[in-house]
Amino acid sequence: MVLGLIPARFASSRLPGKPLVDLGGLSMIQRVVTQARQANLARVVVATDDERILEHVRGFGGEAVLTRPDHPSGTDRLWEAYQQLGSPADVHCIINIQGDEPFINPGQINALVDLYANEATAPDIATLVKPVLSEEELFSPHLPKVVLNQRGHALYFSRHPLPYQRGREHAEWLAHHRYLRHLGLYAYKPSVLEQLTQLPVSPLEAAESLEQLRWLEAGFQIRCAETELDAFGIDTPEDVHKARTRLA
Repeated sequence: MVLGLIPARFASSRLPGKPLVDLGGLSMIQRVVTQARQANLARVVVATDDERILEHVRGFGGEAVLTRPDHPSGTDRLWEAYQQLGSPADVHCIINIQGDEPFINPGQINALVDLYANEATAPDIATLVKPVLSEEELFSPHLPKVVLNQRGHALYFSRHPLPYQRGREHAEWLAHHRYLRHLGLYAYKPSVLEQLTQLPVSPLEAAESLEQLRWLEAGFQIRCAETELDAFGIDTPEDVHKARTRLA
């Protein structure tokens, strides 16, 4: 069974109450749940730290659990949520679906689900990547990039474009190399998710502020599935306006 978990915090420095923001008559979290339910998931559960979000999700017919408010990351919140659900033994894969991406395509979720179809070859961790299409995207520190080995496993994630192209102007980089951007959708084996929550912050993670570097430094492999579809995350009031425009 594949379980979809959606971490949703009420507190946000730039957009408090973000999961409850209205987007065209539906809250952001309801739109995420609606999209996730169209993927090949046996169950979709919201993991929140706030009673208002809990009651709201249950009010529209969704499933939610209330977790501690002091988790340092969404990964830790997911592990507590899984435990609250009774750590069901028939779950062989947990998908971490971002609670601030109301337009997530079910096909993107399925791209990770498919990697776990065969339990014998299923990766410990999987995530999603897409080709970089513009210079603005390539050099934005807000859009992490990733380099892969020949087997599709991540070698490194960075907020800086990798590889560096010696002797070429920045404007030439995209023409001479195929860059990949990381999208924040993850899948884990339950036993691996438990191990990840026990790892301390690593030097590379602290430098780049990217949690997945902690896992690489600890020796875990991260398999990457590729999509052509973009992600649309909401972090600011300006993003809310863009989302409402898109819906209109």
